[in-house]
Amino acid sequence: MSLKKRIIPCLDIKDGRTVKGINFVGLRDAGDPVELAKQYAAQGADELCFLDITATIEKRDTLVPLVREIAAVLNIPFTVGGGINDVALAKEIIKAGADKIAINSAAVKRPELISELAAELGSQCVVVAVDTKEIEINDQEIPHQVRNKVFVAGGRVETELETISWCQEIERLGAGEILLTSMDHDGTKNGFALELTNTISRKLSIPIIASGGGGTSAHFEELFKDTEASAGLAASIFHFGELPVPELKKQLNAAGVAVRN
Repeated sequence: MSLKKRIIPCLDIKDGRTVKGINFVGLRDAGDPVELAKQYAAQGADELCFLDITATIEKRDTLVPLVREIAAVLNIPFTVGGGINDVALAKEIIKAGADKIAINSAAVKRPELISELAAELGSQCVVVAVDTKEIEINDQEIPHQVRNKVFVAGGRVETELETISWCQEIERLGAGEILLTSMDHDGTKNGFALELTNTISRKLSIPIIASGGGGTSAHFEELFKDTEASAGLAASIFHFGELPVPELKKQLNAAGVAVRN
């Protein structure tokens, strides 16, 4: 029997406010993160994700006081990411009230950090976020070939890493979960990256949280029926009241998808 699927709102934080863009650009204000967190906990969200999206670019630590403030109003698991590049800061964030920490750029830069965090905090507390985008390969013999590549620094910098092999490496190093964000689908509300999510979720044994493109309950239904993803993460549809969490869960239940109530 597979576990019930999770619905996770995501707070992208910039300058202490929740923001949302499309394909990682064009950010607009989406409200006060503490108020939104309180609202999602009351609505029955299964978890909450907080990503300080400019911490890595600005070379500073995650906003620990804000983490503490949000944790104080939550009674659901809380994942925090952004600018975490060592065990000491990760422990400080857990101490401030987070249940899990998410790393991305720091893991690509120094993959052994995943193992260090897992050893110190336990694998269940370590989420590795993978921002991925389809890149066309210049091959004259086979035109229009695409490959999924990993991006870091809030989606600004392309790496040499191929998405699927990097996800396999993340699991091998001891992470407990992967937050897989399709940059091509991010903020579009046109549906999740089903093919890639399906491939990765079937190859790996750790849970995959799918992010990028969730716009309707049908998109979440496709995600959970056509892939092995454990959770669906979204932002703007929840922040702007387009599809409240209780309504989404009600529609998924009606469609035969087992979600937590």
